[in-house]
Amino acid sequence: MDMALPVVNATAAVLARVSAAFNAPFARAVVFGVHIDGHLVVEGLLIAVIVFQLTRKSYKPPKKPLTEKEIDELCDEWEPELLCPPIKDGARIDTPMLESAAGPHTIVDGKEVVNFASANYLGLIGNEKIIDSCVGSLEKYGVGSCGPRGFYGTIDVHLDCEAKIAKFLGTPDSILYSYGISTIFSVIPAFCKKGDIIVADEGVHWAVQNGLHLSRSTVVYFKHNDMASLASTLEKLTRGNKRAEKIRRYIVVESIYQNSGQIAPLDEIVRLKEKYRFRVILEESHSFGVLGKSGRGLAEHYGVPVEKIDIITAGMGNALATDGGFCTGSVRVVDHQRLSSSGYVFSASLPPYLASAAVSAVNYLEENPSVLANLRSNIALLHKGLSDTPGLEISSHVLSPIVFLKLKKSTGSPTTDLDLLETIAERVLKEDSVFIVTSKKSNLDRCKLPIGIRLFVSAGHTESDISTLSSSLKRVSASVLSDHF
Repeated sequence: MDMALPVVNATAAVLARVSAAFNAPFARAVVFGVHIDGHLVVEGLLIAVIVFQLTRKSYKPPKKPLTEKEIDELCDEWEPELLCPPIKDGARIDTPMLESAAGPHTIVDGKEVVNFASANYLGLIGNEKIIDSCVGSLEKYGVGSCGPRGFYGTIDVHLDCEAKIAKFLGTPDSILYSYGISTIFSVIPAFCKKGDIIVADEGVHWAVQNGLHLSRSTVVYFKHNDMASLASTLEKLTRGNKRAEKIRRYIVVESIYQNSGQIAPLDEIVRLKEKYRFRVILEESHSFGVLGKSGRGLAEHYGVPVEKIDIITAGMGNALATDGGFCTGSVRVVDHQRLSSSGYVFSASLPPYLASAAVSAVNYLEENPSVLANLRSNIALLHKGLSDTPGLEISSHVLSPIVFLKLKKSTGSPTTDLDLLETIAERVLKEDSVFIVTSKKSNLDRCKLPIGIRLFVSAGHTESDISTLSSSLKRVSASVLSDHF
């Protein structure tokens, strides 16, 4: 006890001296006649340290350079990262090979099959009038100008096609794109910029997702085809948000969703758009030429005036049996894209024979409205034939030409589900010569909807084709999914 007391006293004395050293001298410091408080000295030291750290080189090369042997050893040890992930065992990378036009019947791997894998909705692949128009266009223009529209790529048939589509849909103007899938992901960034708000359906396909990403806008997803979720999302974004009132706002949906076969309720979407003052971008690749009394799409189907939809896009590779795409709307909407849409400005123009094919296809649709009745009859017949397929159920809309079949009971693993569906598709092709495909997605696709078998119905299919598909799917699925009922 006697020995500890001097130690405590000594420690207290040291602390008192340190405290006095930091308080009294700094408080009384005078520099060039200016009194400086203690905290200013500390702050000055901190600033000096920060400046020193910022001016230091991040890397100091070794004073002694590496020898050639050391360099060789480092190179031998270095292993570059893979350019792409390794292919998993059992992955299906060999796809069926088409050897003829992808009509209702085609040649796959050397044998004739019934084709339900091509979105040839109106059965126009191989149509003689369209082929004749293509031949005439090739003889007159060749295969194309090999240049963008804004430079030396605009040909009169492009203007004819744009005018034909605008007149058919009842819009002021339209603009052609060279590639169907690039239409939507060029149009979205042309209008939507950083800081804008986009409300999109979570079930949109990859091309729409890519356009949303390229726009750099703030993207908010609502539940797939759920109008209550859309209304709630719009309410949250706008209620009491004065900033939202001053920026551009968009709703992005598909008319017929490629990933589910569902049809968007356009009447309700337009009502919400007007209530919350949003613009609508509608992707109609799978409804143009299909929905509506005369095939004019979703607006005609719901009886909504087309001018209430701000921007409409569609690929022409489905119902029109050609390639390329278009965007239609007001004159200002179209003119803006001619200088601001990357897919239009930087791509070589659509080959003129494909534009001629599109004009001929629209003419055919106008002259033969009965083709739509044939298509709807085939869709209804297929729904009836597949209504009790073992282990599978139809999840698509009754008017959708995409008949989407998904597992009644998932295994819990998307990979296992896909393997089962791929096995069904392979056996149907091998055993019954019916060509069908699954809705497998790439690693870039962020859509979370369930995978399934996607059947594309055509007006060119016969009752026999549909009966063959129905009986084959029932038999094969009963065999493959017997343990998963």
